[in-house]
Order: sequence, then C-alpha cells, then structure tokens
Amino acid sequence: MIDEKELFRKGIANETEERILAERRTAAHLTYDAQPCIGSTLADFALDLFTTGYRPLAVDAEVIAENARLIEVQLATLRFFDLGKNCPTHAGMLLLGKNPLYYETHAYLQYVRYDGINQGADIAADKQFSGDLLSVLRELDGFVKSLPVGRPIEMSTLREKMVYDYPPIALRELLMNAVMHRAYDQPSCIRILHFSDRIEITSPGPLYGLATAANFPRQTSYRNPVIAEAMKVLGFVNRFGRGVERAQAALSDNGSPPAAFEFGDTFFGVTLRVRP
Repeated sequence: MIDEKELFRKGIANETEERILAERRTAAHLTYDAQPCIGSTLADFALDLFTTGYRPLAVDAEVIAENARLIEVQLATLRFFDLGKNCPTHAGMLLLGKNPLYYETHAYLQYVRYDGINQGADIAADKQFSGDLLSVLRELDGFVKSLPVGRPIEMSTLREKMVYDYPPIALRELLMNAVMHRAYDQPSCIRILHFSDRIEITSPGPLYGLATAANFPRQTSYRNPVIAEAMKVLGFVNRFGRGVERAQAALSDNGSPPAAFEFGDTFFGVTLRVRP
C-alpha cells in the first residue's frame, strides 16, 4: 500500500499522483478541520506562514529545494487546501489565514482574571488570543510562562524547590489540549477564567469519538487530526494522548490538587486549584 506522507516527503510522487492522493485524503477525512472552508480562496492565506514557518518543519529541506509543484498541491498534501473545491480547508484557514476569524468566527481564546472567587468580582485583567494558530500558539506559550506566581520552599538545609500557584507545565498542557480538541464549528470560544482560588478552562464541544467520561484520559479520539498533526510538527505537543497525564504529574510534583474535569453535553471543562 502506498504511504502517502512518505511519497510527499521524498518527492517521489509526480504532480498528477500527488493531486489524486491529496483529493483522496480530503474525501476520506470528514472531520471539520479537513473539510473545505467554502467561500475562502488561496488569497486568504498568508503564504509566508506556510513557506517559511510550517513547511520547513514538515518537509525535508532537499524536497523543498527540488519541489516545483504548485503551492496549492503542496498545501493539499498536508490537508490545508481542498483541490476539488479549490479553496483552503478549515485547518488551513485556522493555521495560515490572514484573518481566520472572518471564516472561523469563534476561533479564539478569552482570558479574564477576577479579583475574587466568582464572576461577580471586579475584572483585574482580560486578554484575547486570536489570529492564525501558528501565532496564537506562540503567544499562548509565552503567556503561560509569565502567568504563574512562583516561590521557593525549603526542601533541606541546602536545597530549595520552586513551587507555583499553578505549575506552568500543567497550564500549558491543558491549554494546548483545549486548542487541539475544541469543536471549531461551535459558536463559542475557549474561555480561561482566572479566579483568586482557581483557573477554569472551558472549551466548546464534548468528549469526541471513543473517549468517554469512564475511559478518559486513557482513550483519545481526535476531533481535529489535521490541527493535532500541525501542533506536533510545530513542537507544541510532543506525544499524542499524554497531555493530561503530564499536567497531573506536574500538579502532583508542585504539591497542587489534581485537575478536576467536567464532561458537559456541549463543552469540556477543567479546573485547577491554587496550591495551598
């Protein structure tokens, strides 16, 4: 059986074969992120994000140097463009769009910090993360590192350990998990509500596929496989299905309560409690 990704990586398939393979892959994947973003065009892409930001990480340098294929075909092989409809896919628009919110109106994250334990308290800070996902993920990564308050605790006479209100690794893993698994076709954004005693992260869409409250997090099903693969290529996730386990391990090492999950009919939520 032909390995489509290997053909593209090595540059073996000719342009006609690659076009057929790309169309076949798009037809075979009916997830929202792989479907055509009807109404959009190649002009809606910031192509430099692909040629200088993503492609060098996804494709071997020698293949790039020798590749004379149309940019649409290169994008389609990575499931960012639908050749049949001659338009970007939703994943392509989310990752590479000049203005993704024009087509994906709720594809953003909203952070709000309250001076209290509920939404009736005064708002101390708020921030929206929006734009192409390549930029959003980098901005979110930096924000997570700046957010937690750390302090040293004495482990022994000669050794101290830094602990945090919320360990950065746990926050990062759970936020990346929310971006990867949210339902992008739902009319709601990812919400990060920061209270004086906890952080609540809520993302649109319930558990997906084979994943249930009973088998979570052992069972993972990918609502957005194209976006998940892109996040791995970009280095924002290392191994699929390990984010929740890494978060819980970081919380335990920090002396924090474990993350608590809520499995709604239309959303997925997680709460982190401040370290005592």
